[in-house]
Amino acid sequence: MRITSKGQVTIPQDIREQLGLLPHCEVEFEIAGDAVRIRKVKGSKSRGQRLLEAMRKAPKPRMTTDELMAFTRDW
Repeated sequence: MRITSKGQVTIPQDIREQLGLLPHCEVEFEIAGDAVRIRKVKGSKSRGQRLLEAMRKAPKPRMTTDELMAFTRDW
């Protein structure tokens, strides 16, 4: 595994599945000697919770089905 010029790495799928890491979830890093540990942040908001918050803040009080689908597509 290589680190990109932006300092990014790809977490292998089997590790993401074991830890329950989904897109947009928060993780934290801990230095342990010469190693780094990664873990899912406890109490972080789920994808659904973040989506509901964003929908509540949406500028229009009512959306058509097409607008709602377009809004949720990126989540």
